[in-house]
Amino acid sequence: MLYLLISCVSFILISKSFTHKPIQAWEGKLKLSSFWFWGEFSSFLVSWFQKSRLAIELFQPIICKLKKMMTFSSRVENVEERDSLSLLDLPDLTLECILERLSPSGLCTMGGVCTSLRERCRDDRLWERHMMEKWGRLIGAAAYREWQLHVASRSRVRNISDQTKKKGPFESLVSKIWPFSWIRPKLASSDCKVRTSLPVESVMSLYLSLESGKFWFPAQVYNRENGNVGFMLSCYDAQVSYDSRTNTFQARYSPYGRRATEDNIPWDRLRAAPVDTPSHKLHVSDCLHDLKPSDHIEIQWRRNKEFPYGWWYGVIGHLELCDGHENRCRCQYSDTVTLEFSQYTPGSRWRQVTINRKDHREEGDEADGFYGGIRKLYNEEEIARWKRLWPTQVLE
Repeated sequence: MLYLLISCVSFILISKSFTHKPIQAWEGKLKLSSFWFWGEFSSFLVSWFQKSRLAIELFQPIICKLKKMMTFSSRVENVEERDSLSLLDLPDLTLECILERLSPSGLCTMGGVCTSLRERCRDDRLWERHMMEKWGRLIGAAAYREWQLHVASRSRVRNISDQTKKKGPFESLVSKIWPFSWIRPKLASSDCKVRTSLPVESVMSLYLSLESGKFWFPAQVYNRENGNVGFMLSCYDAQVSYDSRTNTFQARYSPYGRRATEDNIPWDRLRAAPVDTPSHKLHVSDCLHDLKPSDHIEIQWRRNKEFPYGWWYGVIGHLELCDGHENRCRCQYSDTVTLEFSQYTPGSRWRQVTINRKDHREEGDEADGFYGGIRKLYNEEEIARWKRLWPTQVLE
């Protein structure tokens, strides 16, 4: 508004001063220098208005508003300067406390902010807690060995691909003409990219591989094949993969040369292998001399020699001549041990079997199957889990 008023006044003054004068020869020069003239004249008027008391009185409201706007702008700039602190400016202990409270997805998001945060968010210590909370019950020693083999395989494939990567035509030509060692790193570095891929041996890599279902790991499945009657109260080895969409698992079994699969397995039907014994090996029993009636046990059993072992739940029963009275029972001192599987009806051939305490190995035949190693259950949670899987009706 101030500049508009200045322009109008200057125009009126100049027009009056030239109304009665003839057009001079220097009119063309005036047109060429008009822009310079008006700029100088406007500056003069501005300085005059600034010194004028009348101008100050007229434009005092405008000047006040301008001052307020400039003051507010400076305050905003100061606030922005104070608010421009980075997350990395926090003390290390404070930043670590923040990262420890983030979920796995939060850590992944935070790691995409910058290089420094990416390295911090990949720290094994942060991911070990998430591993234990979600996967600690399923990832046992066998699964970790499988992961190490998986990492070694991926590293070997990456090394082979790096070694077999073809050189560009320019690099090949220069290496032949000018075979000095100092020129090669420069040629290689000009074509290489910064590696931002996740290290395959990190805990974060294991966690994300499990979540994505790309890593199949060994575990054991209760009541396999959707609770098939022939597998009730048993637990079999399988290769398992997680499906994050349904929060369930799929399993691959390997009996007698053919693969059987199962989908939609819930978490409560899975466990890590309690002993480090492959499914085709006999488990060495170390609890035979401690077994007594009412003890809870798991025993290896397989249908024939071609089958892998599964772990079956049972209890130690009383011998045939024992009446079961606590004060008169001597079953724990006998060389013969009775294994009882109460899920089967009395009189069933699967209800009871006896083994020798001293020299028990694998016992059985092709008709009734083969009984292998025994492990005694001391953990109440293990026993409670078997009881939760008890069939709704007695098996024949």
